[in-house]
Amino acid sequence: MGAIRGVLYSAAMWSTERKLRVQGYERIAGVDEAGRGPLAGPVVAAAVVLPGISDRSYRTARRALAGLDDSKKLTPAVRAKLAEKIVRHAIAWGIGEAGVAEIDRVNILNASFLAMRTALANMAIAFPPGVVDLVIVDGHLPIREVTLPQRAIIGGDARCAAIAAASILAKVHRDKVMDALHREHPAYGFDRHKGYPTPEHREILARLGPCPAHRQSYRPVQEAAAARPVPAEPEAGSNPHTC
Repeated sequence: MGAIRGVLYSAAMWSTERKLRVQGYERIAGVDEAGRGPLAGPVVAAAVVLPGISDRSYRTARRALAGLDDSKKLTPAVRAKLAEKIVRHAIAWGIGEAGVAEIDRVNILNASFLAMRTALANMAIAFPPGVVDLVIVDGHLPIREVTLPQRAIIGGDARCAAIAAASILAKVHRDKVMDALHREHPAYGFDRHKGYPTPEHREILARLGPCPAHRQSYRPVQEAAAARPVPAEPEAGSNPHTC
């Protein structure tokens, strides 16, 4: 085990894929999402195929991606640098989103699966067909409506290089989306809390009520909307524009 700029690197991060390749799976796509817990903004997923031991770029990629870990354990600066390297060294990668309307319509779990399927589909469009022969996904549930062989791995974003890489791409992409939403709704501080239910976000939500970026099916958002005073309807025959 070594250290690069203070981030621990362990060969164990690559061991799951190495064992799976011994079983005959060469092209392994790691999939993870970011944004299930927030009260606002989309859920974003990423899919990543990293070089295998039979690829000439394998050793170069492992050196470049030293420090891969669950995105939640990394600082924004480290995530951003690793995201650039992942895109540069990956065999294939893709991003998928499910917006607030989809989350409210089908619930966050199904929206997360939709984002994951979209990430896999976008990866398939951008890179050669047949690039994936196994999908590994963080968590205990396989992705619904995916026909490729799958394995769900609990804690995979801290144990599997491809899943960790996907978690980083998903988090970096989602943070950029939330920064853009902050420019549309600057009073809500989305650039700071990224839509998560922090005390600051809850206070703003209670004071201002929800905005279009909020997930209307989430209870704290519904409670904030219900607590806002409803403007009185003008009396029949009155002119609402006169004093």
